[in-house]
Amino acid sequence: MVDALRACPHLKFLGIHFHIGSQITDMEVYKSLCIRVNEMQDWFTDHGFEVKLLNTGGGLGVDYYNPDTNGISDFESYFKVFKDFLNVKPGQEVHFELGRALVAQSSALISRVLYVKNGQKKNFLVLDAGMTELIRPMLYQAYHEIENLSRGGSGSPEVRKSESQESKPAANCQLPTAHYDIVGPICESTDCFRKDVELPQSYRGDIIAIRTTGAYGEVMASGYNLRDRVGSIYSE
Repeated sequence: MVDALRACPHLKFLGIHFHIGSQITDMEVYKSLCIRVNEMQDWFTDHGFEVKLLNTGGGLGVDYYNPDTNGISDFESYFKVFKDFLNVKPGQEVHFELGRALVAQSSALISRVLYVKNGQKKNFLVLDAGMTELIRPMLYQAYHEIENLSRGGSGSPEVRKSESQESKPAANCQLPTAHYDIVGPICESTDCFRKDVELPQSYRGDIIAIRTTGAYGEVMASGYNLRDRVGSIYSE
């Protein structure tokens, strides 16, 4: 490596960049990373290369299962590990890539139920959002919490006034629940957000929230099958 760098007059060595994975919440993993970074930068220094930049990558996980109760990643413990174990030399820059941890919980995909298909063994909620708006569940079976906002969340006894035109139960009563496969309208067999989700009994027109979509939602969206891109609404 050293000989190759010295033989390339048009390349300038600035630093080293690490990526150890995603959805990491065990801080011992980052401690091990720091030890490895220290070893590698010392190796480059010993061979005559000044390491001006350390990029430790990202990987800090978010809680897809509990977005309300655990909405902020453990940044304090994360940065403490680097403060305690990373040898930062004078004038050196340290970069972090924490995109998912910063933005994942900041957004939800809001959709409406187009159809309810009740079968003998399975029930389906067909949404107006699909793999074109959020492909993570279809691409690698990623989990996202799903709530029926019109009916008080996911199996919640709290009842909000329904926007559905088919059924408007009285307030302050507990809705019955049912299990649904939550699917999109795209004509693809993989267009499924989650299977066997317990929700309050749902109806056409209900508003559904798919949570924790701030990372990899919009940036991986597509116009497949001539679908228009969905709009974004921002609030403080």
